[in-house]
This record gives sequence, C-alpha cells and structure tokens, in this order.
Amino acid sequence: MVKILFVCMGNICRSPTAEGVFRHKVINAGMEDQIFIDSAGTIAYHAGHPPDARAQDAARRRGIDLSSQRARKVSSGDFEKFDFVIAMDSDNHYELEAICPAGSEDRLHMFLKFARNSRQIDVPDPYYGGSRGFETVLDLIEDASEGLLLHLKDNNLI
Repeated sequence: MVKILFVCMGNICRSPTAEGVFRHKVINAGMEDQIFIDSAGTIAYHAGHPPDARAQDAARRRGIDLSSQRARKVSSGDFEKFDFVIAMDSDNHYELEAICPAGSEDRLHMFLKFARNSRQIDVPDPYYGGSRGFETVLDLIEDASEGLLLHLKDNNLI
C-alpha cells in the first residue's frame, strides 16, 4: 500500500481539500485498497478542527465531502509512515525540510510538480481571499491529483 500525506500550514484549507479530492479520484479508480491518504499542517493552531467551511462548501459543490476530516500537526515521524509527504507550497516545503529525518528526503515533494496543466509552483492559500480562491485551489488540486495518480501507476507503485 502506498501512503500519501498532503501538508499545508493549518490543515484546514489546501491539504484537506487535496486529501478529499485525491481520495475521491482513488475511489473512482477502484484503488482505495492500494492507497492510504491523510493530511496535516505545519502548525497546530487548528488541531482537531474540521476543514474551513468555505473549503467544504467548494468541495461539496464538486461532489466531495471533507466534513469527517480533522486538522492535525505534521511530525517528523510522518516521514517514516508515509511514502509521499506532499507540500502545498514552498513555505511549507521549507518547514517540512526542517523536520525531515536524514535519509527520508526523497519522500518530500511539491504537489504541483504532478500537475499536467499548470506551471505554478505553489497552491495559493485561499484563507484570506474570496470564494473564487477556493475554486482556483480545487482546479489546481484536481489537476495535480490526476497527475499524481498517473505517476503512481506509471512507476508501478500501485
């Protein structure tokens, strides 16, 4: 089983959206028994909280339910548990590098490197923007999720 962890700052907008979108795609592909998916944040401020209501609303409009998720803080131990630790942006990638145990660097990735239709590096944080920001985030995450699933298949990881 391949284990994937999506990480943003607070684990209430981007990473739970990525967890939900990717899980939806994995289930639709009939591979839920081959891939374990989770999300976390680099800060613990929102630990135990559900995803932001705006993120939930935007995802729900696309048929994806995020309501059962709860925020948690990433730990260095996650690099031992997960095959892929995927940062939503450069700042969180930097934070993850700081806690990454020696020898686990190959597990750390930027999410949008898997995107097929975008050249952006970072998934923008929609927290302080309007509702359109959450739609943009969903578009980027859907694209990168499809690319990640193809990457796993193409490299015989699933």
